Amino acid sequence: MNNGEKLGGGNMDSAHEIAAPLLQNDPSASSSSSPRKPPELDVSENSPIEQVALTVPTSDDPTLPVLTFRMWVLGTLSCVLLSFLNQFFWYRKEPLSITAISAQIAVVPLGHLMARTVTKRVFYRGTRWEFTLNPGPFNVKEHVLITIFANSGAGNVYAIHLVTAVKVFYKQRITFFVSLMIVLTTQVLGFGWAGIFRRYLVEPAAMWWPYNLVQVSLFRALHEKEMRAKGGLTRNQFFLIAFICSFAYYLFPGYLFSMLTSLSWICWIFPTSVLAQQLGSGLHGLGIGAIGLDWSTISSYLGSPLASPWFATANVAVGFFFVMYVLTPITYWLNVYNAKTFPIFSEGLFTSTGRQYNISSIIDSNFHLDIEAYEKNGPLFLSTFFGMTYYGVGFAALTAIVVHVLLFHGREIWLLSKSAFHEKTMDVHSRLMSKYKQVPEWWFQCILMANIAVAVFACEYYNDQLQLPWWGVLMACGLAFFFTLPIGIITATTNQTPGLNIITEYIIGYLYPGRPVANICFKVYGYHSMTQAISFLQDFKLGHYMKIPPRTMFMAQVLGTLVASVVYLGTAWWLMETIPNFCETAALPQDSPWTCPGDHVFYGASVIWGLIGPRRIFGDLGAYSAVNWFFLVGAIAPLIVWVAHKAFPKQEWIRLINMPILIGATFYMPPATAVNFTSWVLAGFISGFVVYRYRRHWWKQYNYVLSGALDAGLAFMAVLLYFCLGLENISLSWWGNNLDGCPLASCPTEKGIVVDGCPVF
Repeated sequence: MNNGEKLGGGNMDSAHEIAAPLLQNDPSASSSSSPRKPPELDVSENSPIEQVALTVPTSDDPTLPVLTFRMWVLGTLSCVLLSFLNQFFWYRKEPLSITAISAQIAVVPLGHLMARTVTKRVFYRGTRWEFTLNPGPFNVKEHVLITIFANSGAGNVYAIHLVTAVKVFYKQRITFFVSLMIVLTTQVLGFGWAGIFRRYLVEPAAMWWPYNLVQVSLFRALHEKEMRAKGGLTRNQFFLIAFICSFAYYLFPGYLFSMLTSLSWICWIFPTSVLAQQLGSGLHGLGIGAIGLDWSTISSYLGSPLASPWFATANVAVGFFFVMYVLTPITYWLNVYNAKTFPIFSEGLFTSTGRQYNISSIIDSNFHLDIEAYEKNGPLFLSTFFGMTYYGVGFAALTAIVVHVLLFHGREIWLLSKSAFHEKTMDVHSRLMSKYKQVPEWWFQCILMANIAVAVFACEYYNDQLQLPWWGVLMACGLAFFFTLPIGIITATTNQTPGLNIITEYIIGYLYPGRPVANICFKVYGYHSMTQAISFLQDFKLGHYMKIPPRTMFMAQVLGTLVASVVYLGTAWWLMETIPNFCETAALPQDSPWTCPGDHVFYGASVIWGLIGPRRIFGDLGAYSAVNWFFLVGAIAPLIVWVAHKAFPKQEWIRLINMPILIGATFYMPPATAVNFTSWVLAGFISGFVVYRYRRHWWKQYNYVLSGALDAGLAFMAVLLYFCLGLENISLSWWGNNLDGCPLASCPTEKGIVVDGCPVF
């Protein structure tokens, strides 16, 4: 049976034949609960991915105006607001990520209002174009472009962590201008990698980018007229009902009854047992039985579980179960690396007696490691989770990514490389997009070269603030380039994005030890430029699905990124300059929300890898050298799956095992906690397995619409609560607002260790 027959029959051109193996080698193509082509559709007429075929329209109207006055006004406004709100809420104890879906919903009435009220006068009419403030009805293409603008402000600007670490935690000088240079270059650098890998990660039909289907479904619900079935609801009606319910419900976990964030019922039964609370705490322990009845708990770190294909959700579930309920307990209760001296789940840095390590005491006047002070204070220790399962599993996930992509996608990458300058059309969406002018490769190359040049200049000229030499910038860019393709393939097929942060820290920590800012600067250029490239590629695919002219998309992405970068940095700088003891947990009032959990993790990593260096922790001078064996484990794991697949080709479930996702499942922990995962997996199982398999029509009609409604309702209520109650510090104090109810979960269990608030064993 040839590739075309496996995909559903029909004569295919060479590009289809290239796309077919990509689909087959991806586990998402091989079970009833994974993407596959509907039997009634021909490959030449629709996508071979069933979820795409069920969701994305196969028509295009190239006459619709895109670069309209409405688009510029609403797009810029959305970008600015989302950038401000996301950076503002990022520093809070329970960070809230407001997705572009919120703007996608909010601009609809505004767009229609502008279409009805703004003058339709034509100010200029030429032979090829005309200028008017109101070209007609508010249409889906300008709506998509507004959302692309909003996407620029919906993410996290990773370089802000660097600024926060230097200004707040290390209390060193860094100017706003230098900060802006770092933010802009790291944000825009990803365009270069995105442009290079478009042909591999956007044009092939098998690269389907699951999360985009949420937005595509919403666009269709908001713009297409739909007949209501008897006794049923249209997608528009369903969205409105779900949005109102989500908006109203978040009043409870967001203000009235915050314990809904993590219902750790085991702690309620055993209020004086350290062991029980270690097991049951959803925020500070293993989270056994913990559940979060709060959409922000479910979606805040791993994204919407409704957008995740079931095979990817299952891999995350297995990986989480192994790490949290097998590896962590074994290493803790066997007291590996004196694990009982520290909390079972913590990103903290400790002395040998379980006390918080005083980092400022080991920094000299030149902002380098003071060796004598470090030897006097003693070595730095980590909790069992942070040392063994976070870093160890992170090492394994990195090598698993490379080996998995080489084994399962190596041949297809080679074929796509050979065909890159020939026939590229792979499905109906690519054929519809072929009528538009493509973005020339040299546009991306110019942006790439300019950003590398500015980054090298910034690090050399302002070396007293950034510490990173010019060769560090080039090496970081090389890492980002190497990993963009393999990580892009995994993201495009599973909706999960492994990160490069650990390997970037590791490499520069060995090559340039004792310089924490150089370490995090290298990480930002190496890791974040890659994640930015993935984000741009995802937007490219959204434009591909919605038939947006590529050059228009490019312009919106560049301008949106520049605007968002300035707003993100301005917001962060304002907060750091105006709030006393910002991010300093010990010095803040008990009810202060400005605890910056994500930045504490970033700061801790800079100490481990940059200030002290990996050699003194994971090398020959450190206590955790055995953790390096995880690199080998990660390389072997995909090989075992590949061999098993070749040996038992009829066993479909083997092809569903995706080792980079399974091993790297806990990549976001910390700051993500156990309850984030248990709740996410449960919701993903209900949507991706139960509903998708047994109520396929309902899933097709409402699944992605529900995801968008839940995101939007939560975001609007969270913003409303803050500006109505948070600014005035109006809070409720009762047992229902005790977030976890597990005060003993962070206590050590080693004999004789004294920690405030904990029993002494």
